Amino acid sequence: MAKTSAQRQAAYRSRRNQGEGIRRLNTWISMPAYCALQRLAKHEGISQRQLIEHLLLNADDEIVERLEPDTPQWEQYFGVTP
Repeated sequence: MAKTSAQRQAAYRSRRNQGEGIRRLNTWISMPAYCALQRLAKHEGISQRQLIEHLLLNADDEIVERLEPDTPQWEQYFGVTP
């Protein structure tokens, strides 16, 4: 019996989540933010996914560089509970 579109999509997502170190992100953003995402990605010559990852990782690096390891701030940022 043939699979429905929903079944094929569910199987694809299941395969995609297995061991690849990636997670699915599904969200709504404002039109100005969406247009900015499109412009920035095109300007940089990269995909929207690559741009989002780049922006997130750079912002994270900036914060981590300011934190001292083994401090309450470090533990709070990384969600470590005593």
